[in-house]
Amino acid sequence: MKVVILAGGYGTRISEESHLRPKPMIEIGGKPILWHIMKYYSTFGHNEFIICCGYKQHIIKEWFANYYLHNSDITFDFTADNKMIVHNNVAEPWKVTLVDTGLHTMTGGRIKRVKEYVGDEPFMLTYGDGVANVDLDRLLDFHKKQGGIATITAVNIGQQFGILEINDSSGAVENFREKNDTDGGMINAGFMVANTEIFDYLEGDETVFERQPLESLAKEGQLMAYKHEGFWKCMDTKRDREMLEQMIEMGNAPWIIW
Repeated sequence: MKVVILAGGYGTRISEESHLRPKPMIEIGGKPILWHIMKYYSTFGHNEFIICCGYKQHIIKEWFANYYLHNSDITFDFTADNKMIVHNNVAEPWKVTLVDTGLHTMTGGRIKRVKEYVGDEPFMLTYGDGVANVDLDRLLDFHKKQGGIATITAVNIGQQFGILEINDSSGAVENFREKNDTDGGMINAGFMVANTEIFDYLEGDETVFERQPLESLAKEGQLMAYKHEGFWKCMDTKRDREMLEQMIEMGNAPWIIW
């Protein structure tokens, strides 16, 4: 199953880092958070990725183009042989498609732009700035059993994200709305699964995936929520990055299961 990762935003809340590189390329534990996300999916057997690039997209492309240089020992022989020798060749079983989805395109528009690469099968979808220990096998099984067009992973955390009102018996999302000061409900943590019908809800570059598309699906009973009670963290600020770094240094990073 293909995995679509949204990696094209500006990352303005972590501008100390994102003015130099895209937010998904900000490193934790010596590797871009994008790599951590891909590595996590890979441990569940999902090795084909479609990256929705935008802001400073060339940096993401160059990093993957030089993946061997970043992850292997190299000997540069400047003698008459004039050759490069790659030692302990590190290769992931990945197929990575990097798509320039535009500088100012909204999230829904970015997904719409990669439709031709997704094909005719359901796909996984997540954001390029969040890590978790979501059981992807159970998530996929839930999506298939519930039969909705899309399934999102819901976590219970008080932050500035859209609120989900979930039917406890069916798992259906009954409403998807903006947070207000009295809320402490479930929020969309990414780690989604979608059928190709989702593209019918995406109009163009101005479409914000988290608004009209998800709101419409919720009203139609086609948006399901897989409740995750484990670890989830979005790297939204410098403080978030420092927290993730500390977890890795202490050997207590729940998403590192490889």
